[in-house]
Amino acid sequence: MTTDLWMLIWSALLCVSLPVVYLMGRSGVPGGLAWGFGNRDTPLAVPAWTARAERAHANLVENLAPFAILVLVAHVAGKANATTALGAEVFFWGRVAHAAVYTAGIVYLRTALFFVGTAGELMILMQLFL
Repeated sequence: MTTDLWMLIWSALLCVSLPVVYLMGRSGVPGGLAWGFGNRDTPLAVPAWTARAERAHANLVENLAPFAILVLVAHVAGKANATTALGAEVFFWGRVAHAAVYTAGIVYLRTALFFVGTAGELMILMQLFL
């Protein structure tokens, strides 16, 4: 299996594991477990890092589909190469760092890391047109 596909798998695993971070934050507040098992009709007051982790996850969900499309099209079209592999690695590690920095609340670095992930996607996209 190619590096591109492995990075897609690792990105999917990151996406399904990020909720564990904010679920820990939710379960740690009074009434959090009852709220989680309930209908969630009212908002739950959580620490700021918990809400940021949830937003980091939502941001990854939004960006995972375009990344997956680029990786899969490059693979099917026979365009996967060292540049697409590097682009996939840049995307994955950029998203790992983005999630950590976003959860920690480091604002400017968070934005820079978002663009690192985007740069990885652009590396793959460029190879589709060569």
